[in-house]
Amino acid sequence: MEGGNHSAVSEFVLLGLTHSWEIQLVLLVFSSVLYVASMTGNILIMFSVITDPHLHTPMYFLLANLSFVDLGVCSTGCPKMIYDLFRNPKVISFGGCIAQIFCIHFFGITEMILLIIMAIDRYVAICKPLNYLTIMTSRKCILFIAAAWAFGTSFSLLLLALIVNLPFCGPNIVDSFYCDLPRLLRLACTDTSRLQFIVYANNGVICVVSFFALIIGYIVILFTVWKHSSGGSHKALSTLSAHITVVFLYFVPIMFLYTWPNPNSHMDKFVTLSTAVLTPFLNAVVYTFRNKEMKAAIKRSFRQLVIFRKIS
Repeated sequence: MEGGNHSAVSEFVLLGLTHSWEIQLVLLVFSSVLYVASMTGNILIMFSVITDPHLHTPMYFLLANLSFVDLGVCSTGCPKMIYDLFRNPKVISFGGCIAQIFCIHFFGITEMILLIIMAIDRYVAICKPLNYLTIMTSRKCILFIAAAWAFGTSFSLLLLALIVNLPFCGPNIVDSFYCDLPRLLRLACTDTSRLQFIVYANNGVICVVSFFALIIGYIVILFTVWKHSSGGSHKALSTLSAHITVVFLYFVPIMFLYTWPNPNSHMDKFVTLSTAVLTPFLNAVVYTFRNKEMKAAIKRSFRQLVIFRKIS
């Protein structure tokens, strides 16, 4: 198409999750409560790690960064989805749609790399405890975090470079509650089948490889501990249980979206909703209630807030 570099579409219409008024009401309550709880939980984790000297260790530094990323994950699509539930038409500008796609992939890839870094941290802490602080120095932790953010940014910008100049000149209805990249590609006024395959293949391969690398890593940790101590495997499993739980909560829904051979529109949307709203909340819950140090730190943070309020 001549002049196909320039989009004639200024906004997209989102069909949302459902047209049922009753389900929309349930979703409004469910999503609002989870969003507020997720924001509160992750902010509490970050605040506790920053203010509590007991948590100034590499593991909690990485956990605070994970909580920050989770804030981005749940804020990218959830507030607009809640706002749009009883709004017709549900529209998003072309620029807003591109920005949402960037943020979804940026926070998603960054969180994936953070989980891998946290697995490396646990390997060093459990398998090389005497050298832990020598290996996981503050400088290395900052470099790890910078690498995660840089890779997330580069990957997301590469995706935008592939789609930003596509011609959108006709259909503008997206069958989702957010700007879903594969559905958006199908609206372009040109053949994007090859590009859709590249997006699915890249995202699918990255998710599957990262997931199995993490699982193999955790198995190696447990096997190493078991070889050196008959009772150590139970302690290691107790330490790793929160990390393993978060890995499954994060990767299983994403792998379903990118590897399921016969995707169903409604199933895809509700799985995506769980990754956008439920997973960040569960991450905060898992790391808070399955970690004694974190629970103690949050209690101390509450006491500090109460004292500060009384003084002010």
